[in-house]
Amino acid sequence: MAAAAVSEAWPELELAERERRRELLLTGPGLEERVRAAGGQLPPRLFTLPLLHYLEVSGCGSLRAPGPGLAQGLPQLHSLVLRRNALGPGLSPELGPLPALRVLDLSGNALEALPPGQGLGPAEPPGLPQLQSLNLSGNRLRELPADLARCAPRLQSLNLTGNCLDSFPAELFRPGALPLLSELAAADNCLRELSPDIAHLASLKVVSELPLILLTTGLLHMTLDLSNNQLSEIPAELADCPKLKEINFRGNKLRDKRLEKMVSGCQTRSILEYLRVGGRGGGKGKGRAEGSEKEDSRKKRRERKQRREGGDGEEQDVGDAGRLLLRVLHVSENPAPLTVRVSPEVRDVRPYIVGAVVRGMDLQPGNALKRFLTSQIVPLGRKEAKAKELVRQLQLEAEEQRKQKKRQSVSGLHRYLHLLDGNENYPCLVDADGDVISFPPITNSEKTKVKKTTSDLFLEVTSATSLQICKDVMDALILKMAEMNKYTLENKEEGSLSDTEADAVSGQLSDPRTNPSAGKDGPSLLVVEQVRVVDLEGSLKVVYPSKADLATAPPHVTVVR
Repeated sequence: MAAAAVSEAWPELELAERERRRELLLTGPGLEERVRAAGGQLPPRLFTLPLLHYLEVSGCGSLRAPGPGLAQGLPQLHSLVLRRNALGPGLSPELGPLPALRVLDLSGNALEALPPGQGLGPAEPPGLPQLQSLNLSGNRLRELPADLARCAPRLQSLNLTGNCLDSFPAELFRPGALPLLSELAAADNCLRELSPDIAHLASLKVVSELPLILLTTGLLHMTLDLSNNQLSEIPAELADCPKLKEINFRGNKLRDKRLEKMVSGCQTRSILEYLRVGGRGGGKGKGRAEGSEKEDSRKKRRERKQRREGGDGEEQDVGDAGRLLLRVLHVSENPAPLTVRVSPEVRDVRPYIVGAVVRGMDLQPGNALKRFLTSQIVPLGRKEAKAKELVRQLQLEAEEQRKQKKRQSVSGLHRYLHLLDGNENYPCLVDADGDVISFPPITNSEKTKVKKTTSDLFLEVTSATSLQICKDVMDALILKMAEMNKYTLENKEEGSLSDTEADAVSGQLSDPRTNPSAGKDGPSLLVVEQVRVVDLEGSLKVVYPSKADLATAPPHVTVVR
């Protein structure tokens, strides 16, 4: 009778077992009492569902520990979300080993420390060998486990915002420790010093070769958010990290007051340049930096004065022609807006996506198309193939290419195949005709191949770790396209289409009705159409670009909303 009562208390588990479900969400007002009755832990029966890929238990103030048996009972778990509970002060027993886990969200709990035996898992061998995203924000952590990099060597995103950290462990920044880390957020802590060794993070230094259209995150750039801490200096070594594209040091009382002002209002590039020439509170290059800033200030004043007085008419025309307008076409204004529907099966593989339609690219002159690097399932240049078959082909090609060139590692699109390691299912985008048009993060399709005559493009950015990274990368992509259009316009390159391309578009070239940037004097125009991402029931997940997106456009780009 007692056993029956316990069974009836967890109908979700019976349903998941009966239907062989791979996803399970436990939440709601009734959860609190049931977890309390189970001793503040998850029920043991939960750990008899070995098919689970996704498990979420959220908003339960009674949950103080996951409970023994999780690692042994859920070997295929890809995503574990235990946010807004009462986990802490440690995790006993430790979570790992979880060999397939890619996403771990422990945000909003009461964790104070994660030592060996009461933490994430063992370091030797790695307890979380496939972990890509770790969210520990909103806890009470006073220190990080020194062996974090060994426990999760493939970590790409680490969120430590809102804890009590006063330093990072030295082991975190040793050379080669976290080669894939591309997002480090530790805002709202008590950090007093940032070691120059942070520049050893490989993702800060390796320049990406990823194709421009199909961008997979964690490989394009590094973001570093250390705002609202107690830092007095920023290590100058960061200036030698070309892949560091976004930093946030606002809210720190820096010793160099000029630098303190810069971090509150200047772009990352300017801050890194200031560090490069010797800023940081008094270095040998400080005089040069100040002189350069004064000269820039004088130049801007002269330009403003010239504009007020009318300036030289010819120069003004050139300036206008060199400007580029990005007009955002809202869904409500678009008679035929594009919508992306996301299947729930994608959640375990590549759960985040944003999209946009850009109209008005001019790829016809000279080398414009070559600059617009692309990797276009009929896969580009291949016969039709099933996903597993294609991946196998690419793996064989990669190994053969590596042997021929006598390299230690592969290059080109082959170098991203490891991102699909361990997945039973692969993500893809299917159009309204049922054709696969994209196989992220590997390749686009023959059907969507970009040619010189292409002016309208559908862009999509996917991620396994963060929606915000998707949006940041899409911002960078669209602004890069604006830069390219500006360059093409200013340099007036000449070039001819191939016979095949000319035949395909006979009578349609440079038509202002189909190409907003063609046939114009003055500013060039790109139209960015909003794309909605919804679930299968039609509920909105994200729309891009929103008002908060494309907020860091360069001076020659004007965004009209």
